[in-house]
Amino acid sequence: MPHINLPQEVPGIRSLVMYRPETGKYLYELVQLLLRGESPLSAADRELIAAYVSYLNNCEFCYQSHAAAARCLYGEQKELVDEVLQDFATAPVSPKLKALLVIAGKVQKLGKEVQPEDIETARAAGAGDRDIHDTVLIAATFCMFNRYVDGLGTTTPEYVSDYIAMGERISTIGYVLPNQSK
Repeated sequence: MPHINLPQEVPGIRSLVMYRPETGKYLYELVQLLLRGESPLSAADRELIAAYVSYLNNCEFCYQSHAAAARCLYGEQKELVDEVLQDFATAPVSPKLKALLVIAGKVQKLGKEVQPEDIETARAAGAGDRDIHDTVLIAATFCMFNRYVDGLGTTTPEYVSDYIAMGERISTIGYVLPNQSK
């Protein structure tokens, strides 16, 4: 049950955006830019980073919704999402993505956990400055989103299947304010 008066039928951050559209507008613009804007990282990889950080933060709504979006964006390789979340070190993803997930995981704990050797490993695996920047910013942003969603006790759908439509919507139209979506 939400800690403040939010629409019960609207889960997660969508209810918070409806509650405070003047701030929600900027949060949605930020996530649209980070996860769908120009980046050397694919939209699927960026959604996966968001899901991974949310999973580490135990934010069920964000973890499930972004994992669902990543599955849609990966298409026939959708099983990669669950393999990464179970153990990214053994998942069949590139060394570059593995190195970036290490960085994202360290940002999730504390930004100062990221060490020069983490950056060197990522660079050796093919990551450039923009890959590293975008990974850190996505990880930091999702720590904030996770705390926002869970700190106000937003409604969380009960079943994994409830997130399928969310993932399809996110993967096709991106991040639009609730009153603008179709």
